[in-house]
Amino acid sequence: MKKTYTPKPVDTSKINLPESIMKLVESLAQNSHDIWAQRRIQEGWTFGTSRDDANKKHPCLVPYQQLPESEKEYDRDSVTETIKVIIALGYVIEKK
Repeated sequence: MKKTYTPKPVDTSKINLPESIMKLVESLAQNSHDIWAQRRIQEGWTFGTSRDDANKKHPCLVPYQQLPESEKEYDRDSVTETIKVIIALGYVIEKK
C-alpha cells in the first residue's frame, strides 16, 4: 500500500525579503533558467514553438530575457522561496 505524500515545506510566511535582495533574486532566477536550459540541451533538447517531449522540443529554450513573464515569475518564485528558507534556517545573506 502506498502512502499519500504530504509536502511539508519550511514555513517562510513570516520572512519578508528586503528590497535590496530583489536584484539577487533576479540574478539567481536567470542562473536557474540557464542551468535548466543547459541540462536540457545536453539531453538533446532544442527550441520548438510548443513543447514536444517525443521530439525533445521546448519553447523555453531561449535566453532568460526572452522568456514569457509567467516563466520568469516561476523562476523568481522558486528562488525567492529558497532564499526565505535559508533565512528561516538561521543563515544570513550579505554581499561582500
